[in-house]
Amino acid sequence: MLQLIQWLRQQPIGSKLRTHKEKPIGIVSITSSLALRVFRRDGSFEDRGIVSTRKVTDDFVGLLVDALQGLAVDYDTFKYHDSGTDNTPEAAADDALKAPCGDARTEGTQIEGATGNIYKSVATHTYGGSYTIVEHGLFNAAAAGVLMDRSVFTGVVVASGDKIEFTYQLTFTAGG
Repeated sequence: MLQLIQWLRQQPIGSKLRTHKEKPIGIVSITSSLALRVFRRDGSFEDRGIVSTRKVTDDFVGLLVDALQGLAVDYDTFKYHDSGTDNTPEAAADDALKAPCGDARTEGTQIEGATGNIYKSVATHTYGGSYTIVEHGLFNAAAAGVLMDRSVFTGVVVASGDKIEFTYQLTFTAGG
């Protein structure tokens, strides 16, 4: 199963699997995006827009498979945002941030995105120190837990009292 998941991740977005007779077979795609807005303690504001896409983890995909088998899985707990300072590239096998900043995770609000096939979690974190934030993770627990997605982006320098609003979206697209 893991090999199939890894192979599917290598396929371009919007691609279709084909049978030996070249008839298209639809697949469901799962994509993610992370957008940032920075609020400075001096009142200034920066909208960074979407800073990362497509970094869902193997652990989260494994939970999806478990749910289809009827195993107990609670998806409504994936709302804890964390951020850190290590820009090691994302990998499907990531199970934690590489260097969390050390502040407590922020619980995000959970809503439907612009359409019914989008999960959205928004959290605004106020920093207790000075950091260059370059990674974000969405977890299912306030500490430890399963990492749904790890995103790496261009650094955001924050000082104590600065805030970053993280908007994470997970989009499911049915195959055609």
